[in-house]
Amino acid sequence: MDKGTVYLVGAGPGDPRLLTLRAAECISSAEVLVYDRLVNPVILDLVPEGAEKIFVGKKPGHHALPQEEINRLLVKKAGENKIVVRAKGGDPFVFGRGGEEAELLAENGVPFEVVPGITSAVAVPAYAGIPVTHRHFVSAFSVITGHEEEKESSALDWDKLAQAEDTLIFLMGIKNLPVIVQNLISRGKSPDTPVALIRWGTLTRQEVLQGTLKDIVSRVEEKDFKPPAVTIIGSVVNLREQLKWWENKLLFGRSVVITRPRHLQRSFREKILDLGGEPVFFPTVEIVPPPDNVELDRCLDRIAEFGWIVFTSIHGVMYFFRRMRERKIDFRELKGVKLAAIGPKTREAVEDLGLTVEFQPGEYRAEAVAEGLKNLLHPGEEILLPRADLARPELAVALEKMGMKVEEVIAYCNVLPGEDTEFPFEELMEQKEKPIITFTSSSTVKNFFHLLGKERGSRLADRALLASIGPITSETIRSLGHEVDMEAVHYTMEGLLEAILKYMRENKYNREKS
Repeated sequence: MDKGTVYLVGAGPGDPRLLTLRAAECISSAEVLVYDRLVNPVILDLVPEGAEKIFVGKKPGHHALPQEEINRLLVKKAGENKIVVRAKGGDPFVFGRGGEEAELLAENGVPFEVVPGITSAVAVPAYAGIPVTHRHFVSAFSVITGHEEEKESSALDWDKLAQAEDTLIFLMGIKNLPVIVQNLISRGKSPDTPVALIRWGTLTRQEVLQGTLKDIVSRVEEKDFKPPAVTIIGSVVNLREQLKWWENKLLFGRSVVITRPRHLQRSFREKILDLGGEPVFFPTVEIVPPPDNVELDRCLDRIAEFGWIVFTSIHGVMYFFRRMRERKIDFRELKGVKLAAIGPKTREAVEDLGLTVEFQPGEYRAEAVAEGLKNLLHPGEEILLPRADLARPELAVALEKMGMKVEEVIAYCNVLPGEDTEFPFEELMEQKEKPIITFTSSSTVKNFFHLLGKERGSRLADRALLASIGPITSETIRSLGHEVDMEAVHYTMEGLLEAILKYMRENKYNREKS
């Protein structure tokens, strides 16, 4: 990536997984990101920390920044010798005004690169089960701006559009739909021609409204169907009932709020997207080092004296061994010290370092660790517990009751996120399907209500479905006066997802049966 260069990047139609590899590479290298309203917020996670993000989104009747100012902004930022990425929904050269931006860049001698994106003209119908061409129906399609009638004179040949057998695809045409319909019918297009309007295409909130040229305008008014939407006109619309697939996903229409730390969200987020859900990032916990490492250092200085080190989280593993490296303590000092892990992910974190885990309980909770270690420990043996500042005391108490000497040290701290996180509260309250809020620890529960405020948090929790990673977290939810709808049998993110899917399948079956 070259400094002083502007990258005109197509960010795709909405689903973040439709971002091209080159687009992801550009966004991941951006020093300045200039982006539109239709760029999925998930994509913004690719932007490097410290990069400047400038929103220039356009809504009907309101522009955050006029196009001429956007053009000048790109020239200015490139002049600061920065890597500038201009991210646009869909493709930058398909009604994205990318051509105008490129013209000004060229006039000012600013180097630029165009990164094509998957256009909504093709992707949105595909997600609605509508192929824009089909051998038995139509062999061509036309992509037309829905804003053409806002110009002083139209460059469209309505006679040709009306007479052609092509699939007609109008982008951004809700406002001018009556004019589009009138122009087509008045020039000979059959009033019975099928029409589909697709709103928020490729996202979990995708809505499809079907009709014909003669009734689609009244149906839009009746349903209060609003932009942004793509309009498809032609016989291929009739294939939708047979070919629709996106709406059949188990989590389609559901927003899933993920409250765990941001750096741990990616895998779970991808699975939610694969199932048709929309992940909503609301990290309620940030993991940071302790204010000092005095107690941990004291234990590290005599690390070989411990019989066991018990890790109860991935973060405990990460911060414990990070401190060993900072102190330049050789891992071979652990020879003779046995390691235990509370669950498979914690075990994996230890074994990724080339170390062996001697014990992992079948049930991933502190009480099971103590019970499982009972026959493996020797009376008076020293046990080291590198833990969080807010860790439950049960494990240490249980081990001490068994006659063990327990050193419990703070390896990391759970704190509230350091920056304000935007949260779509009203949007979640108004969605047709109940959102799912996932909680992965007692801290995420308490911080969720703290960050939103007790009143707003309770309002949303009462409307939503609450999913808990295990019984301890569930107890915390209930202590705040809320019901738990789903609880993981296995206390992992995979177990949490299994619980969500089990609930969805059972309730889908019950709805269909009734």
